Amino acid sequence: MYPYYESDWSILPPEHNRRYSPGLTINNIKQVINETIETNILRKPAPTRLRELIRQIRACRTAAEERAVVNTECAYIRSTFRETDCIWKCRNMAKLLYIHMLGYPAHFGQVECLKLAASAKYTDKRIGYLGAMLLLDERADVHVLLTNCLKNDLNSPTQFIVGTALCTLAAIASPEMARDLCNDVERLIASTNAFLRKKAILCAFRFVRRVPELMEDYLPKCEVFLADKNHGILIATITLITEMCEQSVAVMRYFKSIIPTLVRMLKSLIVTGYSPEHLVSGVSDPFLQVKILRLLRVLGHGDPAQSEIMNDVLAQVATNTETSKNAGNAILYETVLTIMNVESENSLRVLAVNILGRFLLNNDKNIRFIGLLTLVKTVHKDMTAVQRHRITILECLSDADPSIQRCAMELSFTLVNRHNIEMVARELLRYLESTDAEMKALCSSKIVLAAETYSPSIHWHLDVLLRILTIAGNHIRDDVISSTIQLISNSPVHEQRFITGKMWEAIMNMNQLENRQPLVQVSVWTIGEYSEAGGFDEFELIEHYRQLLWAPQLSITTKQYILVSLAKISVRIDGCTPEIQNIINSFRVHLNIDLQQRANEFAQLFTDYRHLRTSLLEKMPKLKLSELTNQVYNADFASSVASEEVEHQQEAPVEEPSNQDILLDLLGDCFTSDANGNNALAVVPVPTTQTHLQSFNQNAPNGEFLGMLGLTQGNGPVMHRPAPMPMIPTIDVYQKDDIHIRFFMHPYNQAQPVNGNAFEPRPATSASARITVQTANGSHNTIEKFVFQAAVPRSFTLTLHEPSGTVMPPGGMIMQDLLITRNAAIGSGLRMKVRFSYEIENYSMMEQVDVSDFPSDFLR
Repeated sequence: MYPYYESDWSILPPEHNRRYSPGLTINNIKQVINETIETNILRKPAPTRLRELIRQIRACRTAAEERAVVNTECAYIRSTFRETDCIWKCRNMAKLLYIHMLGYPAHFGQVECLKLAASAKYTDKRIGYLGAMLLLDERADVHVLLTNCLKNDLNSPTQFIVGTALCTLAAIASPEMARDLCNDVERLIASTNAFLRKKAILCAFRFVRRVPELMEDYLPKCEVFLADKNHGILIATITLITEMCEQSVAVMRYFKSIIPTLVRMLKSLIVTGYSPEHLVSGVSDPFLQVKILRLLRVLGHGDPAQSEIMNDVLAQVATNTETSKNAGNAILYETVLTIMNVESENSLRVLAVNILGRFLLNNDKNIRFIGLLTLVKTVHKDMTAVQRHRITILECLSDADPSIQRCAMELSFTLVNRHNIEMVARELLRYLESTDAEMKALCSSKIVLAAETYSPSIHWHLDVLLRILTIAGNHIRDDVISSTIQLISNSPVHEQRFITGKMWEAIMNMNQLENRQPLVQVSVWTIGEYSEAGGFDEFELIEHYRQLLWAPQLSITTKQYILVSLAKISVRIDGCTPEIQNIINSFRVHLNIDLQQRANEFAQLFTDYRHLRTSLLEKMPKLKLSELTNQVYNADFASSVASEEVEHQQEAPVEEPSNQDILLDLLGDCFTSDANGNNALAVVPVPTTQTHLQSFNQNAPNGEFLGMLGLTQGNGPVMHRPAPMPMIPTIDVYQKDDIHIRFFMHPYNQAQPVNGNAFEPRPATSASARITVQTANGSHNTIEKFVFQAAVPRSFTLTLHEPSGTVMPPGGMIMQDLLITRNAAIGSGLRMKVRFSYEIENYSMMEQVDVSDFPSDFLR
C-alpha cells in the first residue's frame, strides 16, 4: 500500500481522482509516529528520574562512590545539552540543580537555564528561572542576558509567569538590572492583583537594598498599602519600609507618623477572635506581628515621645502571647528586642528581662541559647533586673551544649561585682574544669581580671589564681602568669609564705607537670624569691629541682625559670651552694644555647664574681600592679566597674604608670624622667568614671562626641545645646596610610568631670589641660590592636586615660584623653613624642612622630 501525494494524482486511474481515501492517510500517520518513537525514544532510553538519582546517591557508602555517580550523571547531562531536540531538558536541569545543592560544580548549566527561561512553555520557564536563581549571580557574565527575558515575562498576560519573573528578579537583581526594570516593577505594584502586588513589593525591597536612590519612588505607595486587608501585602510593605528606614534617617522621620497605625494593627492581631486563615499554633499571624515589632524597634530607637506611644501595646504583647508554642516564643523574642532598643519604661524593661529568664528555663536548647544571647546584648540596659536571674544563668554553665556554656560564661562575667564575686568565681572555676582548651584560655584570663577588680582579700585572690593555674594547665595565656607574679610580689609577708608553701605542694607530683607548665613557672619563681620563709628541706628541694631540670617533658622556657630560681635559692638557703653549683655547671654544655649561656653566667657568680652574687640575686622589687591592657577583657567589666566607681570614688586611688623609664629611653633621651617618676610615658589606662566611659563609646550619638570634644556644658551627662560654643584648637599630628591622628586641646577652665559624675566649670588654678586624641581609619581594612603612647619633657606630667577601643573598622574612630600638668613655673614650651602601633591584615605596624607645634599660650 502506497501513500498518495497530490503530485502523483495525475498517474492514477480516474476513479481515484474522483474520491479521497482518509483511511490511507491515517495509516500513513500511524506509521510515521511509530517510526519516530522507535528512532528517538526506544533506541534512546529515557534519562534517570530525579527521584532515582537521589536514591542512588544516598545509597553510596563512600565519598568516592558518590563522586562516581555524580560525574557519570553530569557527563550525560552535558551530552544532552548539546542536542537541539532533546525532550528531557527540564528533567536534566532538575537533576543538575540537585547536584549543585550537594556542592558539586554545575556552572555548565547556566546557558541552558537562559534557554529554558526564554521558552514559551510555563513548565520550562519555571525550571529555567529556578536554575537562574541558584546558578547565576552578579559575577556571572550571562547574568546580564536574563534582563530582556525578564522584561518580556513581566509584561505577560499570565499572572503565574509574571510572578515567577518577579521572584527571580527579587533574588538575583543587580544594580543595573534594578535600574532597567524599576518602571515595570512600579507598574506591577499598582496592580489590582494581590498576588502580583505582593511579589512586586518584595522585588522593590531588593531594588532598594541594591540601589538606595530608588526608594523615593515607593514612599507614597507604602502608606496606602498599610491600609490593605491582605496580610501578605502588609508583610511585604512593612518589610520594605523597615529596609528604607534603616538606610535613611530622613525616611525614618517620614515614617514616624505611621506608628499609631502600626500600634492599632498590632493590637487588633492580639485581641481579635479566631481567624483560621492566619492562625499558626494558636497565634494570630505571628509573621505579621514579628514584622510590625521590628519596624517599631527601628522607628522608636532614641525617640522617647514615639516610644511612649508603643509602651502599652508592647506590654500587651508580652503578657498575652502564648508561650507553649514556638510561634509565641518568636513573638516574645522580638518584643524583648523592641523593648530594649526603644526608650521604654523601666517596668517594661524588667518585664522583658523576666521573659528572657523564662527562656532560660525552657527545655528547648535553641530557646535557652536565644535567651542567653539576648541577655548578653541587652544586659547593660538593666543590670539589676538581670542580676535576679544570676542563679539560672550560672546553672547554664553545666549545660551539655557547648554553645550554651559559652554564652552563659560571657554573661556571667558581665554580672560580676564585689558582692557576688566569690559565688560566681566558684561556678566559673567548676566550668573551667570541664570546658575545652580554647575556652580555658579565655575563661581563665577573664577570671583573673574579675578577681583583680573585685577581690575581697589577697588570700582569696591568691587561692583563686593557684586554682586557675592548676585547672587550666598549659591552656592559659601569658597574662595570667604575669598577673599572678605581680600579685605575689605585692602581697604581705605572711601571704607570701602561705602561697610559697602551696606552690611547693603543687609541683611535688611529677606526673602532671608537663600539662601544667605555667604552674611550674610561677611556682619556681615564687620559691626562688621567698624560699627562706618556706621552711623547706634543702636536700629535698635541690633534688626535686634536679628532676625538674632533667625532665624531658618540660619546655625550655620552664627550665629557664627553674635555672634562675635555683641560682636565687643559693643566696636564700644556706648550706646548699655546692649542690646548686654542680647542677648549674652541668648545664654549661647543654645543647640549648640559652640554657648554656645562663649556666655559664651563673657559674661565674660562684667563682670569679662570688662577691657580687648576693647583690645580683637579691629579691625583685615590688612590681607595680596594673590592669590587663587587652580591651577584650576590659569590655566585659566596663559597665559594672564604672557603676561601682561612682559609689567608691574615695576607695580607689589611681595607680601610677609602670615601666616608665624603659619606655622613655625608647622614645629618646630628651624625655627622661626625674627621681620622682614624673613625665613618664603613660602606657596603662587609668580608671575612668561611668560618664567618661560613655563619652568614649564609638556608637554614641553625635551629641556625645561633641561633649567629649568640649563643645557642650552642663551639670549632667552630655546634652545637645543649640548655643554656639568657642572653637577648640586642633593639631593634625599624623596623616599617612589612611591613618589620621588629631589633637583637640581643652584648657581645664572648660567643662571637666568633677567627682566622675558631671561636667562642671573648673577654675584654672594650675597649668593643666586636657588633650583629646582622635584617631580615624580612612582605609578599607579593619585596624586591630591599636595602642597609642606619648611622652613629654620633665617639666610636665602626662597621664593617659583609657581609650575607647583597640579596633577600628573602615571609617571607624578611637578617642582617648591625655591629661597634662606643668610642674615647673618656668621652662620651655610643651613638646611631645608620640608612638602608636597597630595590626592590619595580620601585619604589625609602628610609627613615631614629634609634636612641637602646640599654641604658644598652651599651658602657660
